[in-house]
Amino acid sequence: MILPAVLKTFSILLFFHFSLLLNAQETLSGKTDIQKPYKILTNGKQISIQSKQYIKSVLVWTASGHRIVEQKKINALSFSFTITVNEKIFFILVEMTDGNRYTSKLGVN
Repeated sequence: MILPAVLKTFSILLFFHFSLLLNAQETLSGKTDIQKPYKILTNGKQISIQSKQYIKSVLVWTASGHRIVEQKKINALSFSFTITVNEKIFFILVEMTDGNRYTSKLGVN
């Protein structure tokens, strides 16, 4: 009688352990939290990206999937744009000149 209860408890603990491992998103460097080389600053609908590395391109799209900014060949340490649509949630893809890409989720009032 005790053995089935122990096996059940062990299997539940094993399941939770593996589910936690599967939820952790590991990057190429082995870290789960990536330090991005840029900051996103907002002032209403005016968005500025200030970077420590040169920015190659920026892509911005809405939560509904509409692309609103696609700028290539930036090659600068900063980039600014104005949101022209009435949505609240946006996603930003920033590609650096070294080829690394980073994404951010942004909420705008």
